Amino acid sequence: MNKEEQLNGLYKKMVADTSLPLQWSNLVFGEGSINCDVMFIGEAPGERENELSRPFVGRSGKLLDKLIESIGWKREDVYITNIVKRRPPINRDPLPEEIWAYKSYLAEQIRIINPCIIAPLGRFSMNYFLPNAKISRDQGKVFKIKDKFIVPLFHPAAALRSTAMNEALQESFKKLPAIVKKYKSTQFSEEVAIFPEQEKLL
Repeated sequence: MNKEEQLNGLYKKMVADTSLPLQWSNLVFGEGSINCDVMFIGEAPGERENELSRPFVGRSGKLLDKLIESIGWKREDVYITNIVKRRPPINRDPLPEEIWAYKSYLAEQIRIINPCIIAPLGRFSMNYFLPNAKISRDQGKVFKIKDKFIVPLFHPAAALRSTAMNEALQESFKKLPAIVKKYKSTQFSEEVAIFPEQEKLL
């Protein structure tokens, strides 16, 4: 099966899996290029995302779109999803057991799409891949897990609340094209840190 067929199969499997938590809300699977270089991964859908069954379409999504466009890319050039695929009540943070329940589906989604770069958006998404990382210290840095670069970034929602975070996020986005280029040329920079114990997540 090609990528599109595999993703359709994964989507149907998730719809049929009634053991997954947050069944009251809509499934927000993900969207974008299935042949992307960069895959952005948030924590969970919000109210607007639940209404439209699309990731990052509210205020945070509008900022994410602007950031993507600021480096000469388009939203349809990347893939956007969340770890947890359904909205937690009142937009609360996802619980550890909810992240655990959805993680095998995220791992399969990553395997199928096979991006060069995974860009976790926010602390919860970052700590899924890098449990010892701190978002204030490590956002914008480059880490390596197996054959992937992980570039944690501030969540757009946090950037909307803080001018300093917004500026830092803009600077980190400017680095993404060069990181993709380095990945493809295998000329990895010295700032890459290797976390082999995290290989089971991908």
